[in-house]
Amino acid sequence: MNFELINRYFPDLTSHQVKQFTQLGALYPEWNSKINVISRKDIENLYERHILHSLGIAKVIHFRSGTKILDAGTGGGFPGIPLAIFFPNAHFHLVDSTAKKLAVVEAISRETGLKNISTGHCRFEDHQGKYDFIVSRAVASLDIMFSRLKKNINSIGVHHLPNGLLYLKGGDFSEELKQMSNYKIYKLSDYFGESFFETKSVVHLF
Repeated sequence: MNFELINRYFPDLTSHQVKQFTQLGALYPEWNSKINVISRKDIENLYERHILHSLGIAKVIHFRSGTKILDAGTGGGFPGIPLAIFFPNAHFHLVDSTAKKLAVVEAISRETGLKNISTGHCRFEDHQGKYDFIVSRAVASLDIMFSRLKKNINSIGVHHLPNGLLYLKGGDFSEELKQMSNYKIYKLSDYFGESFFETKSVVHLF
């Protein structure tokens, strides 16, 4: 597990962010041995397939100070925890329907000293809060996700991208977008050189 992979693509991290990202390399295997939030076979790929993958969103947008972001169906804290480290002045609310996974999120947030994360134990479609952006990865199809979450998106935005859903998605999802009119696809292979990202994208729906 190699933090240098993060540093290669994000060389301007503060010393505090470097410490936090480095801590994740020890904390996730430790917690994963107690509560399975990442495939046991995949924990060796933590930095590439989970942390760097999450930070693909940071290549697409820079969240301004005070931005409110919902991580819908966060699981073990992805993409919310890496993004919260990267954007310490934005606020992230991480929701999931599995309490055990949220226990891991809360423990890792506490142990890395993250002050800009809150959590909620619920199904994301039942959550009523309002946010500037919603982030998620591989929870449901794009059209279903957006239909369930558009109620949570603030109407007034201040970023160069319209407020909406930023979804980490792999493979061919053209069928899921047939009924959608407002979206843009950002291929992660344009930002990251590893073969894992060849079929991965950030889809912005608004």
